[in-house]
Amino acid sequence: MVMAIAIVFFLGIAAISYQLEVLSYLILTGFVILLFVNNKNRFLISLVLSFLIGFAVFMIANGFVETMSVPQELKIILNRLFLGFILIGIVFNHLLFKKKLVWYNRKPDWTNPIRLPFHQVNVFWFWLIGIAVNGIVYSFFIARQDPESIQSLLVFCLVFSLINAVFEEVIWRGIMLSALEECVSTGYAVAVTSIGFGLLHLAIGFPILLSLLIALAGVIYAVITLKTKSIYPSIVFHFVINIGMVYSGLII
Repeated sequence: MVMAIAIVFFLGIAAISYQLEVLSYLILTGFVILLFVNNKNRFLISLVLSFLIGFAVFMIANGFVETMSVPQELKIILNRLFLGFILIGIVFNHLLFKKKLVWYNRKPDWTNPIRLPFHQVNVFWFWLIGIAVNGIVYSFFIARQDPESIQSLLVFCLVFSLINAVFEEVIWRGIMLSALEECVSTGYAVAVTSIGFGLLHLAIGFPILLSLLIALAGVIYAVITLKTKSIYPSIVFHFVINIGMVYSGLII
């Protein structure tokens, strides 16, 4: 059952992203019905339902902003701020079930190693090398920009990168990951939050293959969060990636 819930959850994200209204309504209605007939997985069902409802409101709000005559940079910033609707939905769900809100809000613990098939690496060096490698890759895109373009995008880049990193990490690696860990296995929680994180990028026009590639980044963020027991390292990692995405032309 939990696997079916995950698959329909992913389908719901895709349906809402592509504005397939009939399919979206069917999925939401199906989860509502399931909420009353499946007591065993009620919190899990309610969690993904509240997420999808918040996501639907997110899409409606963005549709309204798209009709406004404002700069594209402002539309993108508002788009990221509207992720707050998803956050409100899942927080409300916790309050409804009287669940403690946990989102790894603590100082990072860098002592836990990451065990690879034939090697073991310190989580701090894994995190730092990951940031460095991505920084080097994106530096080639930045180097192709003229100084005026870099300067003109700087404020937007920093604001967008910070808002996006904080909201997405608090939603996925914070509340969703910790909530799922309570009722399913850690592997399931990582898979659902990572794939869901990737698919959410369909809503901003990313193709499906790129969205699934982003899901792999979600796995890395999740591992770092679980190993450090803190969301802050993944926020910093995500922030650096976002800067690269802006200057590589993927965002604007």
